[in-house]
Amino acid sequence: MAGSLRALTRLVDTRDPMNGKDLLRFDLNLIKVFLAVWEMRSLTAAGQALGLTQPAVSHSLKRLRETFDDPLFVRVGNCMVPTETATRLRASFEAAMTLVGQTVQAARQFDPGQTRRVFRLAMSDTGEFVILPRVLAALEHKAPGVTVQTVTINPDDIEGALRTGRADLAIGYQPALEGTACAGRQLFDDRLVCVLRSGHPNLGGSWTAETFAGLGFLDVSHAATGYRMARSRLEQLGISYRVVARLEHFTVLPEVVRRTDYAAIFPHSVLTLMSGQAGLETRELPFDIPSYAIKLWVHELFGSDPGIIWISDLIAGAVGDTGTKKGQR
Repeated sequence: MAGSLRALTRLVDTRDPMNGKDLLRFDLNLIKVFLAVWEMRSLTAAGQALGLTQPAVSHSLKRLRETFDDPLFVRVGNCMVPTETATRLRASFEAAMTLVGQTVQAARQFDPGQTRRVFRLAMSDTGEFVILPRVLAALEHKAPGVTVQTVTINPDDIEGALRTGRADLAIGYQPALEGTACAGRQLFDDRLVCVLRSGHPNLGGSWTAETFAGLGFLDVSHAATGYRMARSRLEQLGISYRVVARLEHFTVLPEVVRRTDYAAIFPHSVLTLMSGQAGLETRELPFDIPSYAIKLWVHELFGSDPGIIWISDLIAGAVGDTGTKKGQR
């Protein structure tokens, strides 16, 4: 443990901001606040991510400013912009928190039957629908003391969330994580299909790209990575379609489709699991859009964490053959 403390001292020693005695009095929770403000660029959002009030975050930032004799973050419009000192501190603080986490994990055995650990999983509402029931069913028998907390994080921020421990794992189609310090473990392949109500007037004739483009569509948030891929592919093919409503959640779309002549592009994995699909018809998309891999992602900084390894194996085993087999269309 003394070696870890010396390593921590070197990590946070950015131009000698504090001496050894200062370090022993330094509250490591302040580093969590610093990193959250860095990631979120907002005191309110940082507080929400950490479960703290905005005044508590402001007080922690005040203590950090006093310690380093620097503003660290300055407000520009609605954004908290880091100073040069904060930029120098960031990498050392991330490394320090990683070292602390690794030291704690190495000092204790992970016993699934006894642990009370909370695992934070970043996933969309479709991920919750498809994957979470299986995972919780497995945990109920193998690790009843484990708590799972799902978090919604913008795909553009996933790597930072995994790097700083704001999320332990991410599950979904995350092409932005390819080639990063995050390792992806494939769970299954999924694909997009077109969903219409039974008896829709366009089901009786030929099903072509022109038929598709003539429909009115329900769309979802631009943050949905599968939809991003579909939109990009449609633009490449020169196919436009009319969006009549844009919703934030996938799972409400089938019910709206049942009651209207609108259509929706929808993940096949969700449709196969939905009970009571009466009143819905699916059609393969009348143009080539590739299937996409649903993966479980872990940052390499936490790849040796025995708890992360264990729950990753549990999730992979619980998901099993969900969705479409790799390569199957």
